Amino acid sequence: MSAPKLSKSRRYLIGATAAVGGLGAAAAGLPFLFSLRPSERAKAAGAPVEVDISKLEPGQKLDIEWRGKVVWVLSRTPEMLKNLEKAKAFAADPASSNKSQQPSYAANDTRSIKPEILVIEGLCTHLGCSPTFRKEIAPADLGADWVGGFYCPCHGSKFDLAGRVYKGSPAPTNLIVPPHKFVSGTGKLVIGDDAKA
Repeated sequence: MSAPKLSKSRRYLIGATAAVGGLGAAAAGLPFLFSLRPSERAKAAGAPVEVDISKLEPGQKLDIEWRGKVVWVLSRTPEMLKNLEKAKAFAADPASSNKSQQPSYAANDTRSIKPEILVIEGLCTHLGCSPTFRKEIAPADLGADWVGGFYCPCHGSKFDLAGRVYKGSPAPTNLIVPPHKFVSGTGKLVIGDDAKA
């Protein structure tokens, strides 16, 4: 038995119905496909952040939000930089040998591009608490070896002014230095951009 022959108009009607149905399915599916793209807010959360540090006073710290994390920008005084050498004796990883904690351009004694400006994530590497900035020297609650730094009151982790963790602290590693660069001649810092300037 052979299949019945379709008339020319019937074939045209079937083809037109299939085309309209295909277009309808595509139109109905487009909003679903667009919903899978990241939102503008999500894109902005991962984007680099530009910060004006031209008015940052020596000894002052700025708190910046980048990718949902707090990033500290600290203008270190000459005294703070001098005390980094003293704190090295108490640091668990004084040479910052764990390369995953900072970009290669910040793998130095100050853990920074410019010695006077520290850029560091403000999250304790123990459980993610936010340490407090304690710039005073030898306070009673932190001991005679304290020469300024960051103290996590949650579990007692101590970090020096380069973000290096003290020996015996619950935190296993130094604070993380995010990728960043200075925009030359502008007094601006870009956090989240790995290209050093």
